[in-house]
Amino acid sequence: MPALALLDAPATNSLEELRARVKTTARRRPGVYQFVDQGGGVFYVGKAKDLRTRLLSYFSASWPDSKSAHLIRAAADITWRYLPSEFAALLEELRLIARLRPFSNVRGNRTRRRMVFIKLTGGTAPKLKVTEHTADRTARYYGPFQSGRRTAESIRVMSDLLKLRDCAQDRPLRFADQADLFGASEPAACLRHELGTCLGPCAAKCSGETYRTAVAQAVAFLESQAVAPIDRVLYAMADASDARDFERAALWREKLDALEELFAAVSRLRAATQALSFVYGVRDRTPAKEGGGHDDRVYLMQRGLVRTVAPWPRTPIERDAFQEAVERWAALPAGGPAARTAPEMDELLLVMSWFRQHPEEFESTTPLERWPAELPS
Repeated sequence: MPALALLDAPATNSLEELRARVKTTARRRPGVYQFVDQGGGVFYVGKAKDLRTRLLSYFSASWPDSKSAHLIRAAADITWRYLPSEFAALLEELRLIARLRPFSNVRGNRTRRRMVFIKLTGGTAPKLKVTEHTADRTARYYGPFQSGRRTAESIRVMSDLLKLRDCAQDRPLRFADQADLFGASEPAACLRHELGTCLGPCAAKCSGETYRTAVAQAVAFLESQAVAPIDRVLYAMADASDARDFERAALWREKLDALEELFAAVSRLRAATQALSFVYGVRDRTPAKEGGGHDDRVYLMQRGLVRTVAPWPRTPIERDAFQEAVERWAALPAGGPAARTAPEMDELLLVMSWFRQHPEEFESTTPLERWPAELPS
């Protein structure tokens, strides 16, 4: 937090003024808050189940050891907005961070759970890699997965079999169908092409169509729609066994184990996200004396993403309008792409974490096909 570290001592007067305003005006309601600097920029976004208690806690944080103490001393102002539930506050915080990109926010808490993701990069020759972050807006992501080492091993096997590149993302690329534009073909920049584990798009060793076909096979595997390249491994194992080359067969067996483990993981994840398709009703349980109790909401979840948010439908017109949205999303194929954009992956993780930490909230959900016959109580 380099910018905040420039503050060597608390600005007592401004702190007292901020604290007095929070203590006087903030209510014990769920919501989101923003710390604003002297220039009017938002440098930190937070959420709270109880805004008043959370904001006041910053003023009692230990200086200079606590991050909270540094944050409050860098703030020229604090703004906040009430929301009807903790879940609504979580969603709004996520979206504000994505939109405002405040530099003091630490996105997610995945390192504690050792979560990793398979990243399919953008560009004319995408590649696969394993990452702990989902910040690249040009990429697609699969996951989360818990074993970084095993996932990386599986991706290495698949990339080698499909001959996908693994070089730097900004490396100049040239396909064979572009050779006339750039002159004679050059040697590939690494040994993987010579070893038969890369198509060599850096040196016009393959056409764009050939490379796109290989990427499509990788996507089909990660979408659990096709088992290639497992079939190639099985053929290679059989050939090695027929030749009584048992050492080579054992090596192919290790590759098979890695691919089968990954295929099982993506299939389980696909099933788990498919189960997160329902209508989730959330009551505004804030006491009336705190200004709440009147903003009940329904969330249409489809494959772990919030597709529609609406006030709790009480009239026939409101029910019909929400029902149209339910029918539209329920009509989509049960499978659907498993890949996520960076914002989608962040939201999926939030939804999965919410229901993992609050399993009782499943009682407030209704399967899409049963809405509105069975309303959450």
